[in-house]
Amino acid sequence: MEVFLKIKNNEGLHARPAGILAKKAAEFQSSIQIEVNGQIKSAKSIMALMGLGLKKDQEFKLIIDGVDAEQASKSISDLVESEFKQA
Repeated sequence: MEVFLKIKNNEGLHARPAGILAKKAAEFQSSIQIEVNGQIKSAKSIMALMGLGLKKDQEFKLIIDGVDAEQASKSISDLVESEFKQA
């Protein structure tokens, strides 16, 4: 499953949102990766996410494969849309 998303928060994917995203991704059994500019990194790794250097308004592809892929896709998409505000 592939989902295209855009970073909406002003700071981009720095340490705090990367940590929130990695924690959310780790809740799922599925393989969850982010692709941007030809780089594919695990969404479950804070350091890998920060290494992508995603900025505000930058688009990326979420690649999810596994038994809970649909749930993971919705949960992570909602998190990105909310600008990484935790419920």
